[in-house]
Amino acid sequence: MTSVRGRVTARLASVLLASGLLTAGAVAGAGQAAARGGLPEQGGAAATLNGLKTYGQALVRQEEGGDLKTGAGLFEMSVEDGGTLQTYSLDVHNPAQELARYQEVPWRASSLHGNRDAGRIRWILQHSYPQVNDLAKLASAARSGALTPETAAAGTQVAIWRLADGTDARAVDPAAQKLADHLVRAARRTAEPEGSLTLTPPAVAGKDGGRLGPVTVHTNAETVTVTPGPDAAAGGVRITDAEGRAVTTARDGAKLYFDVPAGAEPGTTTLTAQAATTVPVGRTFTGTGELARSQTQILAGSSGSTVSATAAVRWADKGPIPAVTAQKNCAEGGVDVTSANRGDEAFRFTLHDVGYEIAPGETRTITFPVGEDQPYRVELPAPEGADAGGGDRTFSGVLDCEAAGAEGADEEAGLSPQTGSESPVLGGDTATTDGGPDLAETGSDSDTPLLVGVAVGLVVVGGAAMVLVRKRKPGVGTSGTAGSSGTATASGDAPDGD
Repeated sequence: MTSVRGRVTARLASVLLASGLLTAGAVAGAGQAAARGGLPEQGGAAATLNGLKTYGQALVRQEEGGDLKTGAGLFEMSVEDGGTLQTYSLDVHNPAQELARYQEVPWRASSLHGNRDAGRIRWILQHSYPQVNDLAKLASAARSGALTPETAAAGTQVAIWRLADGTDARAVDPAAQKLADHLVRAARRTAEPEGSLTLTPPAVAGKDGGRLGPVTVHTNAETVTVTPGPDAAAGGVRITDAEGRAVTTARDGAKLYFDVPAGAEPGTTTLTAQAATTVPVGRTFTGTGELARSQTQILAGSSGSTVSATAAVRWADKGPIPAVTAQKNCAEGGVDVTSANRGDEAFRFTLHDVGYEIAPGETRTITFPVGEDQPYRVELPAPEGADAGGGDRTFSGVLDCEAAGAEGADEEAGLSPQTGSESPVLGGDTATTDGGPDLAETGSDSDTPLLVGVAVGLVVVGGAAMVLVRKRKPGVGTSGTAGSSGTATASGDAPDGD
């Protein structure tokens, strides 16, 4: 086979600097969800890829000629704590790894960021199989001839690949091909769906003796259960509404607070929100953990599923009290680390012998450049001598922000959507029209992770660049005044928290 070739991604030119570049006087941990390897702002559904379940065959044109033949259709995922998802793939030249773990994310944190056709892809999902399971009706609309679940799934997948990255793909079955053509012609732009469950911000901080927050609930579920972390009771910390009433359930838009008693020993704790809901069609899922490079998926169907999100708090009586979080920034090609200092002293750190200072009440976001497809790991341990709050918080993943396409795939790898280098998800026959190695080859050995260590060190890809991109005035994660006790269901209206 002639391998897929094109641009050499930025990671091939990455420079890994020695660790120990960034040290901090204090730092806050994020939520327990981080222990799963997810980014701290992420909530919603977490799932494991079971494989390609309903599929036909497709041909994908390679840049240097010849066609790649591969399975095309619906994947199935198992949601943690219950539920099943059906998904289509977005990155035709990126392998899918069976048993890879995935996390629900907004479009801006996936290869759909900046894609003007993202809304058209969602339209296709809403107007094709499996959302439209009357195959006779679907065939009539497409004038395709008789469709089976397999050919309907193949035609839908081909249409999505074309809009995701401009891939020249066609279905092998004539009816599936006609369906794909119809869907691309008919697709209209639609809005991004709201997430199933997120908490914003995912970390807050402040002085003891008041209510710290708010943390806002964003969900499509009717209600969510709210549970304090296992160490909250020992510190006398309660989860309350703005009036100080204890909260055990909440609705979309609810504002939650950590009520920390005066004189409490400096420490940390968390709250977890959990709900049973249906994940909206069109939500994207990106890989996490050891198989984070597994191709991006987009939701086509969902059973009732259990979703969750976690937020963290740090408190002290004096000094710098920062809440630190991290998230992918696909628009800038890197990882954002945001520090909100809610103490009464400046939060100071150094980078290459240059000192930086975050004033009391200030929030600052620092963007660390990461090469496309470069693994990274962000470690946010507790300050020395402080309560670890459940241990170090590690946020890891791969910066998968671009749909590779034939011209953007790894130079050394011939990748198909249904095969991978470790545990390939096989979708029927996988072959090429011109012989050579099969598509399970990936050839990528640039898996050294980017390490962003606050208080322990930093390894930056692409040099020592550190971009200070945003500042905000006081007002996020501030403390309030302790109020009356009681029990309430928090509710309210708020914009989408994606």
